[in-house]
Amino acid sequence: MIRVLIVDDSAFMRKALAIMLEGDPEITVVDTARDGLEAIEKVRQLKPDIVTLDVEMPRMDGITALRQIMREHPVPVIMISSLTQEGARATIEALEAGAVDFIPKQHAYVSIEISRIRAELIEKIKAITRTRPHLRMRSRTAGRERLPMLDFTDAQIIAIGTSTGGPRALQQVIPALPANLPVPVVVVQHMPPHFTRSLAERLDSLSALPVVEAEEGMLLQPGRVFIAPGGRHLLVAMPNGKAVLRTPAEPATLHRPSVDVTFESVCRTFNGRVVAVIMTGMGRDGLEGARLIRQMGGKVLAQDEASCVVHGMPRAVVEAGLADAVLPLEQIGPTLARGLGCMPAAAPSSTS
Repeated sequence: MIRVLIVDDSAFMRKALAIMLEGDPEITVVDTARDGLEAIEKVRQLKPDIVTLDVEMPRMDGITALRQIMREHPVPVIMISSLTQEGARATIEALEAGAVDFIPKQHAYVSIEISRIRAELIEKIKAITRTRPHLRMRSRTAGRERLPMLDFTDAQIIAIGTSTGGPRALQQVIPALPANLPVPVVVVQHMPPHFTRSLAERLDSLSALPVVEAEEGMLLQPGRVFIAPGGRHLLVAMPNGKAVLRTPAEPATLHRPSVDVTFESVCRTFNGRVVAVIMTGMGRDGLEGARLIRQMGGKVLAQDEASCVVHGMPRAVVEAGLADAVLPLEQIGPTLARGLGCMPAAAPSSTS
């Protein structure tokens, strides 16, 4: 039985989340808390398997509480976040502080969305709690293995796909890429609108490479990182001999942006001369795109299970026999840099 603590200053939200979760036979809500101070005390007393945590609360806000929980009683935390630019910035800050994922709060008030959000929240809770032992393994496995010698000098682009746990993982990979990287980087992170812009701004502040949220018609330039915009896909076209970005809303896929859609686009545009990276996340998005990249002669890297928050996306690629290498998170950035003939940038400080 998965034991959940719900933290929210809204009695309605506490009740709504409890009803959502208690309907699943594998989940029990052990208690609720109204603010950050109560949350810290109840985490200490009850030792839940996972916590849902609101951001804006009286007495002590969610991010302050999160930092104290991570210091004193580390436990997986899913943030409940508003779908606003301000909420997006707070969510990125929370993910950096130790939260493993988030659920948009606004959806929980809309009755037509309840069933979808319930299914998403339950799926995330189960996936994250199943892999919790791997969170504890990170520090013990870090840095023990030598970097594999891989040659990516034929590649014309790096394409990265990730989902649950991705924002923190990207904060280790992107800052490890040097300013003289000879190819562009496109990143698909499953997130709603607003959130991807805040993610791009945060990564830009940490990295030697410029990092921006992709916009329709932007030129795809070497030595820059383009984050797929939330709610839209990211494609690369070559209309006049110059690579430009397209950000259509179609096709209507399960995830938008979709890793598969972007991988297929860059693979066809660059005739397979792609290095693809599949990192932490639920599900199988990226599997078919990785398959096409391998078929057309490109390379595929997968994050290892021990350093993933959720190993679903990398596992699908590894089990299909599509990974050229399976790497711990801290080796992905340096492996990309060296494979392209560059020295990695200075190692980013740990966000653990």
